[in-house]
Amino acid sequence: MSDIDQNKLRRLDGGLLLVFRELLRSGRASVAAERLGLSQPAISHALGRLRDLFEDPLFVRRPHGFEPTRRAIELGPRIEALIALAGDALTPDSRFDPASSKRMFRLSAPEFVTALIGGQLVNRLKAVAPGVTFVVVHHTEDQALRALKIGEADFAVGRFGAARPGYVVEPLFEDAYCAVARVGHPKIDGAMDWETWRDTGHIYARSTSETGGDVTKDEGDGLAAMLAAVPQWLTALVLVASTDGIATVPRRLAERHAKMLGLQVIDPPFEPFRIQVSVMRRTGVSDAGVDWFLDEVRAAATV
Repeated sequence: MSDIDQNKLRRLDGGLLLVFRELLRSGRASVAAERLGLSQPAISHALGRLRDLFEDPLFVRRPHGFEPTRRAIELGPRIEALIALAGDALTPDSRFDPASSKRMFRLSAPEFVTALIGGQLVNRLKAVAPGVTFVVVHHTEDQALRALKIGEADFAVGRFGAARPGYVVEPLFEDAYCAVARVGHPKIDGAMDWETWRDTGHIYARSTSETGGDVTKDEGDGLAAMLAAVPQWLTALVLVASTDGIATVPRRLAERHAKMLGLQVIDPPFEPFRIQVSVMRRTGVSDAGVDWFLDEVRAAATV
């Protein structure tokens, strides 16, 4: 190791790593200060030391906050790994103990997945890990990749394409489309033919803002009458429950909320497309806590 490397190592401390991580996650000095229990001047001082240490601006001030440079984005996974290694070294037993943990996990997932498995997941954690919490953020696929890269999300759930280099995609569950109408619908009572499906006004869900994709346009879009288009499947279910419209949605989501909303779940008059929901993670990252939480998500998805 060169004298220059040794000198830089002497100037690097765990506090600087934590400041770097929080600035990368939030993009705001005020948020980083609150999360770390520091003052904003202390964050600014630490950022100056980081810039000097890495010989890069790292975070450029913009009207909306700090924007990471290319170098900062490249450093993100390495900083995250250093923090994890330091945490393991400082923990007498590096195994994850759900019963005593106070950890908060970060999950990138679309609204319909959260609505489908969120309740089961909360109940499971309450029973076996009462101190563990989780935060769900909705992302596009590209946003999910970036969140994983900089450590803003532990893993992502959604409808993904082929795995990209540095990431692995594993199946979580499969579903298929069904039709829904309110109980007491004047034209629909447990079944419908093609003409009824085509002529009854549709509530379309068009989610292009998260990893759910553009969800129903392939199910005959342009052939059926449209009453309204909304961003999310769950919103479509609520609208169907209070109107004479129908919607084409994932069957498991519909069955989970049918009784609560007063809905009929009906086989569509066509061969329904299937939906593959998967988990995406970064490769080469070892974290016993994340492994445990992912197992809990898998279990919640099977209920």
